[in-house]
Amino acid sequence: MSFKNASRVPSSVTVKASSASSSPPTTVDQSHELKTVPTQPFEGQKTGTSGLRKKVKVFMQENYLANWIQALFDSLPPEDYKNGVLVLGGDGRYFNREAAQIIIKIAAGNGVGKVLVGQDGIMSTPAVSAVIRKRKANGGFIMSASHNPGGPDYDWGIKFNYSSGQPAPESITDKIYGNTLSISEIKMGDIPDIDLSRLGLVDYGAFSVEVVDPVADYLELMENVFDFSLIRSLISRPDFRFIFDAMHAVTGAYAKPIFVDKLGASPDSISNGVPLEDFGHGHPDPNLTYAKDLVDILYGENGPDFGAASDGDGDRNMILGRAFFVTPSDSVAIIAANAQETIPYFKTGPKGLARSMPTSGALDRVAEKLNLPFYEVPTGWKFFGNLMDAGKLSICGEESFGTGSDHIREKDGIWAVLAWLSIIAYRNKDKKPGEKLVSVSDVVNEHWATYGRNFFSRYDYEECESEGANKMVEYLRDLASKSKAGDKYGSYTLQFADDFTYTDPVDGSVVSKQGVRFVFTDGSRIIFRLSGTGSAGATVRVYIEQFEPDASKHNVDAQTALKPLIDLALSTSKLKEFTGREQPTVIT
Repeated sequence: MSFKNASRVPSSVTVKASSASSSPPTTVDQSHELKTVPTQPFEGQKTGTSGLRKKVKVFMQENYLANWIQALFDSLPPEDYKNGVLVLGGDGRYFNREAAQIIIKIAAGNGVGKVLVGQDGIMSTPAVSAVIRKRKANGGFIMSASHNPGGPDYDWGIKFNYSSGQPAPESITDKIYGNTLSISEIKMGDIPDIDLSRLGLVDYGAFSVEVVDPVADYLELMENVFDFSLIRSLISRPDFRFIFDAMHAVTGAYAKPIFVDKLGASPDSISNGVPLEDFGHGHPDPNLTYAKDLVDILYGENGPDFGAASDGDGDRNMILGRAFFVTPSDSVAIIAANAQETIPYFKTGPKGLARSMPTSGALDRVAEKLNLPFYEVPTGWKFFGNLMDAGKLSICGEESFGTGSDHIREKDGIWAVLAWLSIIAYRNKDKKPGEKLVSVSDVVNEHWATYGRNFFSRYDYEECESEGANKMVEYLRDLASKSKAGDKYGSYTLQFADDFTYTDPVDGSVVSKQGVRFVFTDGSRIIFRLSGTGSAGATVRVYIEQFEPDASKHNVDAQTALKPLIDLALSTSKLKEFTGREQPTVIT
C-alpha cells in the first residue's frame, strides 16, 4: 500500500552543515562512507516521555532533527545499537518522509546494522512496538506528534522506544537533553535517499534498509490475541452496523486490512480511511469535540450499533454505541471485567490491572472483585511498561483515550476496538436473526449495575499562558499541603489532599509532582495537572469524579451529576483568575 499526498514538501530535504564544509569522508566499508557534519546546539530540545514535540517549522531548521537523533545515539550504550536492528515508522504527517531519510542516514553513520522502515514511512505507534518485539529489534523511532494537528503550520514529533517496545525511560531522555546542549557533530552515512514506496531490502554492506509492510506483523499479533472468527460472526451480521473513523490518520492504513479484509466489514464502514499529511485539516484526537462527525452519526436517527475512532498515530481510541458514549475510564474497566471470557489472550485471566492516577476508580472496583493486583501510576505509558516487563500487569488504561495490554508496550487504539467487538460478539453469539442484540449501552449498564458508576469528566484548557497556569498549580500545591482530613470544601469533606508521588514497585524509582489531588470522604475527587503533550503554551487539565452506587441514578447525564464538583473545582483552583479562561477547549 502506498499513501501519497501531492501537497507534501519535496523529498530532497537534507541535513546541511552549519559551517562552509563538512569533515572529509572516512571509509566505513566498501559500500558506504561516513561523514561528520559540524553542528551547534539548539535551545529547547528538552525531551519528555513522549519524545520531542515542536512546530514542524522548528524541526525543519538545518540540523535541528539531526542534532536530536545524534544526541540519542550519544546517549545509548554502543551495545544497544551497534550492528543492531532499529525500527522506523510514523503517522504519515507532514515532514515524515524527509525526516525518515535523515534518521536512516544518521543510523548508518552510527554503526546500526539494519533499519526496518514502514512503507512510505507509515507505521502506527502500537505497530512499531509490535515489530520491535517480534523482530527482536534493539529499539525504534516513532515520527509522530500523536493526537496533535499536522501540516506545514502545525506539529511534528519524534520519540525512541527500547527493545521491549516501550518508550525510553527518563534516564535516557535526560541524557538526550544533556547531549543536545553540547553536541558539535553529526555522524552520517553517505548514502542516497531510500525509495520508501518500494517494499524490499536495500543493502550497503555493513548497513541495510528494509522497507516493510507496516500492517503485516501487527495484524498477525491481533489474530493471535483475539478470536477473529467470533468478531467476524458479529460484523458480518446483517442486523449489526459498524463504523470506524480513522480521522485521515495512520489507522487508515490498518482499517481495511483488518476490519474489511479479515473481519468482513463493509468497505463503506471505514470513514476518513486515507492517511493524509495534514489529517484532512482535522485534529486527529478521538474525543467528543474533534470526532464530532462520528458522534453525530452515532447520535443521529437510526445510527449504527457500534462506532469507534483512533488518533493520529493509532494509540488512542474512542468507543461509541448507538446514541451512547463510553468514557475511557469505563472502557478499560469493562474490557478488564470481560477479558478472560471473551479474549483468548486472557484465557487464564489477567495478571494485574493498572490505571493512570487521574483515570476514574472504575478499574479499581474490577480489580477488587476479581481479586487481582492493582496499580495506580502517573500519566505516561512507560510506568505500565515496567509493570508489564516484570509480569505484574496485563490490562491498563488512561482517561486520555488510551487503553492497552501487555501484548505490546504502548497503548493501542485498534486493540481496544477489537476488544469491544469481542465483548459485543460474545454477548450476541447465540442470538438468532431478528432477535434483539445486546448493545454497547446494555453492556455498560450491566457493568454499572454490578460495580456502581464512577461519573467522570475532564475539562481541558488548551494553550494557556504558561506563567498563569504554573502559578495556579503552585497555588494548589500550597493549598493541598496546608489541608487536613475533615476540612470542608463546600458540601464535601476532605479525606486527603496531596501532589501525587509514585514509587515504582519494580525499580524503586520515585516521581513526584504528578498532579494535585483533593479526595473526599465519599470517594469524589478533583485533580489538577498540566499536560506535556502539546507543542505550545500549557494545557490545564481538570478531572472530576464521583462514585454513585445507586443504579436508579446511573443514567443521569455526567455533567449534571458532576455540576457541584465542577463548580467546586473551578472555585477552589481560581482557574479563571489565574488563566483568564472562561470556558474549557474540550470537555470529555
